[in-house]
Amino acid sequence: MSLPDLVLGIDAGNTKTVALVADTSGRVLGWGRGGRGNIYVSKRDALAAIDRAALGAIRMADAHTAGLRAAVLSATGADWPEDFALLGAELESRGWGTERRVVNDALGALHAASPDGNGVMVACGTGAGIAAASGGKTWHTGFWQEPGGAEDLGRMTLRAVYRAELGLDPPTLLTERVLATYRLPNVGALLHAFTRRDRRPPGRVGRLARVLLDAAAAGDVTARALVERHGAALGDYALVAARRLGLGGKAFALYAAGGVMRHPSSLLRDALLTRVRGGEPGAVPGEGGLEPALGAILLALRAAHAGHPAGERLHDWRAALAATLPPDTLFRT
Repeated sequence: MSLPDLVLGIDAGNTKTVALVADTSGRVLGWGRGGRGNIYVSKRDALAAIDRAALGAIRMADAHTAGLRAAVLSATGADWPEDFALLGAELESRGWGTERRVVNDALGALHAASPDGNGVMVACGTGAGIAAASGGKTWHTGFWQEPGGAEDLGRMTLRAVYRAELGLDPPTLLTERVLATYRLPNVGALLHAFTRRDRRPPGRVGRLARVLLDAAAAGDVTARALVERHGAALGDYALVAARRLGLGGKAFALYAAGGVMRHPSSLLRDALLTRVRGGEPGAVPGEGGLEPALGAILLALRAAHAGHPAGERLHDWRAALAATLPPDTLFRT
C-alpha cells in the first residue's frame, strides 16, 4: 500500500478507549482497545490507554505510523484549550498522521450519528456530554453541565433507596434490586459500605444505572420519576447547545448515544425528546448512525481529504465503515 494511505481514529472514553485504522476509502483494517482515556482522572493512565488502543490498531492493520495520513482523537476530558493543546502535542510526539485533530467525545459521537455531522448529540454513558454542530461551528457543554452519566444515575438510585428506607419516600423496587446487585443484607449495610471511613465500595456505582432503568421499565414510580427527571435535565442542556449555534426556531436532528441510552426501554430517550421538543418543536429524533467511536475515524477521513469536497464522499465512507465494522464486543463496556 502506498504511503501515507491510512487514517487513525481514537475514541477515548470514561471507561474504555477504542482505536480504528482505515484506508482512505473508509475500509477498516485494524482495531485496538484500551482502558479509561480521561486525562482528568489520570493523565498517565489515559495516555497509556490511548497508546494501547492505537498501537494495537496499527499493528493489526500491518501498518506503521509513517503510513498514517491523518489522526483524530475524540476524547472525554477534551474541554479547555489546554486540554486540546496537551492531547494534540501527544499525537504529534507519536508521529501519528500529518494531519491531526482533537475533539470532545460528544462531538465525535455526533459525527458518527449524523450523515453530515450537523445536529445535536446527547451522549450518556459512564459520563454525559452534549454537543452541537452547524455550518462549521461547534459547541459542547463540557464542565457547564452536571455529570449526568451512569455514575450520576447510580448515586441518585442510592439516594432513593436511602430515602425509602427512612420513610421519606414510598417503598421502591430499587431497594431489593440494589441490595441484590451488591449482595448486601439490608439498606443499613448498603449505606455503611458506601460511606464508612476507609471505605472500599462493593462495586461501581455506575452499575446501578441499568438497575434504575430496569425498575422504571417495570413500572416503579420512584425509578420512573428519576429517569424522566434525568431525561428532562439532559434535554435542557441540549436546548442550550442548539441555541448556542443558532438552531433555535429551526428544524434540527437530535441524536442520543452511549451505553445508558442503549437501554431497551425508551423512557429516558422519550423524556429527553419531550423536553427538547417542548422548547424547540423543530427537533427531530435522528435515526440510525454508526457507533460513536466511528466519529473519530470519519473526522480523520475528512482531514485526510482536506481541500477536497467531503460531502460527496461522506456517504461512501460511512457505507465502507459499516461494511467492515469490527465485532460488536469491541464497543461494549
